[in-house]
Amino acid sequence: MPNRLHLVFGGELVDPSRTEFRDISKIHIVGLFPDYASAHAAWKAEAQRTVDDAHVRYFIAHLHRLRDEEQPASASPRAMDG
Repeated sequence: MPNRLHLVFGGELVDPSRTEFRDISKIHIVGLFPDYASAHAAWKAEAQRTVDDAHVRYFIAHLHRLRDEEQPASASPRAMDG
């Protein structure tokens, strides 16, 4: 079964109605998780811990969706320079 990596991260937003972080250098990386269920549990714990701060939000990024396993890996930049 292929890995389905998920990243849980969060931090303070400029405006609670948007997803722009106030300071990217202060993003809290909760961790990488091998499946959605464990990522969701970590996300929920952080969201509940920060529930009183409307400007703090946590997210789950589906890292496995960033690559298409059916496509070959792209060529390295050196190979493309020819």
